[in-house]
Amino acid sequence: MELDIIGDIHGCYQEFQELTNKLGYKWDSEGIPINSNGRKLAFVGDLTDRGPHSLKVAEAVSAIVNKGLGYYVPGNHCNKLYRFFLGNKVQHTHGLETTVAEYEALDQKEKKRIRDKFIHLYENAPLHLILDNGKLVIAHAGIREDLTGKHSNKVKTFVLYGDITGEKHPDGSPVRRDWAKQYKGDAVIVYGHTPVKEVRIVNNTYNIDTGAVFGNKLAALKYPEMEIVSVPSTMPLVEEKFREI
Repeated sequence: MELDIIGDIHGCYQEFQELTNKLGYKWDSEGIPINSNGRKLAFVGDLTDRGPHSLKVAEAVSAIVNKGLGYYVPGNHCNKLYRFFLGNKVQHTHGLETTVAEYEALDQKEKKRIRDKFIHLYENAPLHLILDNGKLVIAHAGIREDLTGKHSNKVKTFVLYGDITGEKHPDGSPVRRDWAKQYKGDAVIVYGHTPVKEVRIVNNTYNIDTGAVFGNKLAALKYPEMEIVSVPSTMPLVEEKFREI
């Protein structure tokens, strides 16, 4: 199994295109990146919010997964957008407001098309992926070894938000335990969710959210080579978004 696993894109469509080009993919007339060597893409979630082209990213990933050319697990921002598309009451904050603004600018036909595509993508996505005969696990905010392969509200909370304590940082974001430091499993766990300046490798875990939407870079992990490939972000740098867990 040969994969290129991409970190949190957050609407950074230009960086997404540049990164896939750098990885050897060619974009076809339908707006789908294809690798002539048969490599596939995988996404750790948080496709949308904050960046300039959230709907284009969501649509491209939906097409990639539908064609069997890639894998996707949802992130907390994906979950919130899904609930918005269902008509649930959600706060248009922490970046959702940018995606909603894009959506509201569309006509009714386009709105339905985009909404239906994303709902289909989300509802058919596993909360975490176990691939390559158990050697690789992909989960948005990571997953503890004892929760891998299980399905419960506890697992859902963990993979979407991380190992949260219930406390909040001054900016309102949740305080999280550093689960990766305790991980002792053989499977490689690839995740995102917490922006880091450089891919964070701890105990066979790889945090590949290098903060594209906060002005750093968009990164991918080549599997099984375990090589990191990245492209610089076009967004302004927001230094305070990069902090230790």
